Amino acid sequence: MKLYENFIANLKLRRYVVLLSIVFLLYLARSLMTPILLTFIFTYLAVHFVHLVQRFVELRPFIIVLILYGGLLLLLYIAMTKYIPILFHQTWNLVETVIDFYDNQPTSSNQVINWILKYVQRSEFLDQLKGGASFIIGYLHDFGNLAVSLALSFLLSFFFTVELKKVKDFSKLFLTSDFGWYFQDVFYFAQKFINTFGVVLEAQFFIAIVNTVITLICLAIMNFHQLPSLGLMVFLFSLIPVAGAIISSIPLSFIAYSQGGMWDLLFILIMILGIHILEAYVLNPKFMSSRTELPIFYTFVILLLSERLFGIWGLIVGIPIFTFFLDVMKVKKIPHSKE
Repeated sequence: MKLYENFIANLKLRRYVVLLSIVFLLYLARSLMTPILLTFIFTYLAVHFVHLVQRFVELRPFIIVLILYGGLLLLLYIAMTKYIPILFHQTWNLVETVIDFYDNQPTSSNQVINWILKYVQRSEFLDQLKGGASFIIGYLHDFGNLAVSLALSFLLSFFFTVELKKVKDFSKLFLTSDFGWYFQDVFYFAQKFINTFGVVLEAQFFIAIVNTVITLICLAIMNFHQLPSLGLMVFLFSLIPVAGAIISSIPLSFIAYSQGGMWDLLFILIMILGIHILEAYVLNPKFMSSRTELPIFYTFVILLLSERLFGIWGLIVGIPIFTFFLDVMKVKKIPHSKE
């Protein structure tokens, strides 16, 4: 019993043990990491949106949350019914154009095109296409899992935000329970991680604004239509560090090809490559280091390692996790962190 009391009294040792237990629990729940992180991100953004609105307008949080999530559902409905069908139609037209080009190649075509056609015929293209079909099926399966995770996280974040006061009041009961010391330490680490994540999210927000402005200027030069909707799409994809510019290239490429042919497609690809290089090698290290007060070298190395270890999620949470451990181990206190 005395050993247990000495352990509880040793704050530093106790907190490290609690931290290891949290890491172990997250490892056991690694298959649920996507919905966990998405729920955290959605809830974080929704709660801060409520606080931001209440600075200017005195409304009950319940009403603000209903307006926010109702507006998001409306935007999702518009995207699904208006823009997604257009994208599928443009994709199908692109596929038909490629097939027609391959089947009806004119006899006067140049030597380069003839060489490409002969190579396609010799390279067992159809067999490779059949093998690629299984990859597409697997990709669609992953996309379905992501859609389910998005819907579940959206719903959980709504219930958390709409009953924020009740959730807080109920959660405080754990702090005074028989194992209150454990939940007090969990609360301590949660506060630090939320603060760290907020700092990095702010940096990514600025990066998304820069990417969107540059993209919209280029699209305006190319006389693209529906710039507001394209700008919104680019901004949302740019919230994904590094990979966002690549993901947004898919719909933009389809639209460019259907509107202006190969030259517009080439211009779009060069533009996206330039933005991707700017974000990966300049904006991401610079904005992240300025917000987290990390050297650019460390920031860039963390992005590389976290992407290698955890994929896309590593790019999103790699910097917050690193700065979180710096703060916990008293290596460097992050800005505005609270004890």
